[in-house]
This record gives sequence, structure tokens and C-alpha cells, in this order.
Amino acid sequence: MEKQWEDMSPDEKQEALFQRWISPEGVKFASPQAEKLYKERTTRIKDALQLKKKPDRVPVMLIPSFAPAYYSGLTPYDVMYNYEKIAPAWKKFSLDFQPDTHGGCAVPSPGKFLEILDFKLYKWPSHGVSKKTTYQAIEGEYMKADEYDILIHNPLYFFYYIWPSRVFGTLEPIATLPSLSSVTEMYGVSVPFFPYGTPPVKAAYQAILEAGDEALKWIQVVGGFDVEMPALGFPAHQAGPTKAPFDVIGDTLRGTRGIMVDMYRQPDKLLEAMEVLTPMFIQLGVDAAKMAGNPLIFMPLHKGADGFLSDAQFKKFYWPSLKNVIMGLVDQGVVPLLWAEGGYNSRLEVIKDLPKGKTAWLFDQTDMAKAKKALDGIACVMGNMPMDLMSVGSTQEAIDHAKRLIDICGKDGGYIMANGAFFDEVKWENLRAIVDTVKKYGVYK
Repeated sequence: MEKQWEDMSPDEKQEALFQRWISPEGVKFASPQAEKLYKERTTRIKDALQLKKKPDRVPVMLIPSFAPAYYSGLTPYDVMYNYEKIAPAWKKFSLDFQPDTHGGCAVPSPGKFLEILDFKLYKWPSHGVSKKTTYQAIEGEYMKADEYDILIHNPLYFFYYIWPSRVFGTLEPIATLPSLSSVTEMYGVSVPFFPYGTPPVKAAYQAILEAGDEALKWIQVVGGFDVEMPALGFPAHQAGPTKAPFDVIGDTLRGTRGIMVDMYRQPDKLLEAMEVLTPMFIQLGVDAAKMAGNPLIFMPLHKGADGFLSDAQFKKFYWPSLKNVIMGLVDQGVVPLLWAEGGYNSRLEVIKDLPKGKTAWLFDQTDMAKAKKALDGIACVMGNMPMDLMSVGSTQEAIDHAKRLIDICGKDGGYIMANGAFFDEVKWENLRAIVDTVKKYGVYK
């Protein structure tokens, strides 16, 4: 009798997710060659993640921002406002460069959707930045310093009403809506509902419906791409994202300045809030992995880098809740793919406190020799292909650096070549040379 999910061990859950990823149900491969490539690629990455000593070669991932649009002669504005242009550009990018995975095509958010809701968290092409450039984050205190108790004691109300009313200008009226917790008797049942009949609130909900129509058009393109690419031989290198609790608060709730002040003025509230967020962001990753049949969950780490927090602050505020999210994911068979943005040289001795072969760390500006030594036998290491070599370096310099990374990190497996940061406009010949070098030089004898 086949075991039910809740009866499986973490190892069994991980293996079940990997097998769904390697042998996806319902995929009609475009050709026998596409099927062969798909299974080789997924197996190769699985072997690297699980620290197998001799995979066939070092895998290579390309994780672009708007690079596929630029490569096809398009601007970020083009793909944000004409959804039909997204999939062909991202498909061409994968077919031409032939990495071992694809990362989906959700980078270009639907521009009209953002306009309808008057999104405040970012500037985007034609709304604050040039049509030819990418996003710019706009930090602010979207949660006030005295609102920790609301987040802690009623997080669903906070995320349904308070936070959206501040990051979407069109939804500002919903901040006036009361909680429905008072609806416990027949008497006065209609009282908390009368605000829904007011013109501002009705207009806000009408905008939500319009935005939903726009999001539906967009998701059909993105979802169609995710169906087509496995059929062509390219597995997805993530089922979806989740985040570190410190980054959730520091990125889009309190902002950098706000969370820095809170570490000194109300550290206990900050720690309690992160504890509340932890199960929510475990579940976000687990649900995505189980839905997609893909164990890899992407975790961008924004505020844990060297110099951003002191070692003591990192150990007190950043790492404990992040580790709890990681372990919650691992317990459900999920493989966290942690993108350590910036440098993590001073963090290596801390982050090595993890179970063996259950995580992957994609490094941006970390010393890879130190990273490989610290995490050897513990976690797969990835990345460190620098932006300058991809953008302004010579092709030979890019080739030489790729070989150095393979020499340093690739011995006995446990390494995946990848870019250290999202990229847009780079030298395409350098990008192609990096991929080709990995495939020729990164072969295990």
C-alpha cells in the first residue's frame, strides 16, 4: 500500500517530489531527444543537490531578469504591456543558450494590472523609469512602528486589509473595513457590512475585479510557458518562492530604516513578529512545491549580507527565523535554493549548521573557495559568476573564471554553475561561452 504524504519521512517526501519532477505527469515531450535531455538535466541537478560524488558534469543554470527580452530586441516595457511577446522571447533565450533549466517567464509583471491598482512598491517601465529599464524598488513604512501587535495577533487581517491599502493606491478605501469577527449573532449581522456599500469601497473592489481579469490574461501566458518548456526538454529550477521572515518585514513592511530602528527600540516585537511569519512562509514554499511537483523553492536573501548586519545581529535577528523556515521546508521534502545576495563570507560558519544534502546556496560575491570548504558535505554551492565578467569582461576572461569556479567548487560534485545576480543586458558571446565551457570543461571523468 502506497504511503500517504503525512506518513512519509522527510527523505521519502523529498524523493517523491524529485520523482514527480524527473518524471512529470501529463508532459507530452516534443521528441524522444527532448525527453532524454529533460531526464538527464533533472537527474544531473538532483545529483548535485544531493552531493553525489560523480554526476556526469557540472550543471549550469541561467537566472535572468529581463535578459531574454533584450536578447530578442525588446524592452522591458514591450513584454510588460504586450504579454504575447513574453513566452517567445524567454523560449528563444533557452533554446539558444541551452542551460540545464528554465526559470519561468514571470519576471515581466503585467503592466496594466499594476496601473489599475496603482502599485506603490516599485517603479516600472513608463511609471517612474524609462521604458528601456527594469524595476526600481520604493521602500517605505507600509507598516507603522506601532502596528506590530496587529501583525502578531491578527496577521490575516493585516495582510488582507491594512497592507494592501498602502501598497495599492486604488485599494486605500479597504483600510476602513472592519473585521467580521463581530458576526456571531443574528442581531446586528449587517452592521459590519455597510461600508461595503459605500462608493469608495465599491470602486476599490471593482478595480480588484478588473485587475483580476488582467492577471488572468497574464497567467495564461506564464502558465503556458511552464507547460511548454518541459516538453522541449527544460525542467524548471523552482516551483516558486518564499522568503526569510526578516526580509519580509525589512523589504516591504517596515522598510530598511524601519527594521533597523526596531532592532534597537522594540527588538522583542520584531522577534515575535518573525516567529508569527515563519509558519506562513514555510507553508508558502511547501504548497508551491507540492502543487508543481518540484522540490526546489527559491529564497532570495536580501538583508543578511556581510556588513548589513553585525555578526551578533545576524545571529539574533536574521538566522534563527530563516533557519526555522529552512528546516520547515526540509521537513516536508522541499529543497530550499537560497540566493545569498551580496557577500556571505562572515556568515559561512553560521549557515553550515544544516542537515547534509538538503539545501543549495547560490552565492553572489562570496569567496567560493571558503564557501566550498565550509559547506563541503553539507550543502550544494552555486553561483558566483560575476556581473562584470558577463557585462564588460572579455570572453576569455569569462571562460577562465568559469574554469576556476569548476576547479574550486566542482571537485566530487556538489556544485552548480550560475550567475551571481540577476542580469539584463550582458555580452551574449560571454554568456554563451560560459555555458559551453561548463559543458566541455565541467565533465567528471
